Amino acid sequence: MDRLTSMAVFVKAVEVGSFAAAVPALGLSSPMIGKHVRFLEERIGARLLNRTTRRQSLTEVGRVFYERCKLVLAEAEAAEALAQDLQTVPRGRLRINAPVTFGSYSLVPMLIRYQRLYPEVSVDLSLTDRVVDLVDEGYEAVIRISPLTDSTLVARPLAPYRLVACAAPAYLAERGVPARPEDLAGHECLGFAYWARPPMDEWQFTDADGTHTVKVRSRFLANNGQALRQAALQGFGIILQAADMLRDDLASGRLMQVLPGYEGPSLPMHLLFASDRRLTPKLRSFIDFVVASFG
Repeated sequence: MDRLTSMAVFVKAVEVGSFAAAVPALGLSSPMIGKHVRFLEERIGARLLNRTTRRQSLTEVGRVFYERCKLVLAEAEAAEALAQDLQTVPRGRLRINAPVTFGSYSLVPMLIRYQRLYPEVSVDLSLTDRVVDLVDEGYEAVIRISPLTDSTLVARPLAPYRLVACAAPAYLAERGVPARPEDLAGHECLGFAYWARPPMDEWQFTDADGTHTVKVRSRFLANNGQALRQAALQGFGIILQAADMLRDDLASGRLMQVLPGYEGPSLPMHLLFASDRRLTPKLRSFIDFVVASFG
């Protein structure tokens, strides 16, 4: 006999109180139910049930065995469900969160490719530079560009988020081209500011000689990378923003990179999801797709 089947029969017989009561639920005859129980008793070498013509009761061994059987059956069911999920087509609504600039310029094109590959998944994307609470606010996954502080979430590292400094040709023609990071102190620098943290007024660059940190002056502050980009295109100053957002402007010549001999700052980027969340096919496929695209 199959041991798991016999365990399931034994557990059901205990739960309903008798072999006869278990017949409708199991679709087995009372003698066959008894045969499964005897099979288990012979395997472990101990009686599991005390039975009379009117009632049945668990022996001491039977009580312990009954509790363990329930755990084994639950684990077996979970394993089967996981195996079935692996073969299930991703479907359903996926709620995710990402920073505004990265989400607009980098994540959205990836999401379109993802949804074309998995047409039964719908995406609910929230863009904010606020650090959201993944669990309390009901997100299945978030992308975070900052050092990690929450150790209760699973973090998949992605490629660092690279920033580049650039300005409009008209601005550089009027104010000159900075040759070293220290020269930025004499320029109009377009600053990123967000209410939850102080303005980013120190810019860092690296080269073979090490890290260069310069305190910049910003007459124009904004909490949105697109707003800073527009100011830069108008020739109002130097911008330090995401390379992905500025790629087309740099390629077309609308903006020109400054300090090309120095590496701009990079920020750590991770994909986060809850450690106790069951990886449904849609979430698993999304995680794999993000890591393949930005890993």
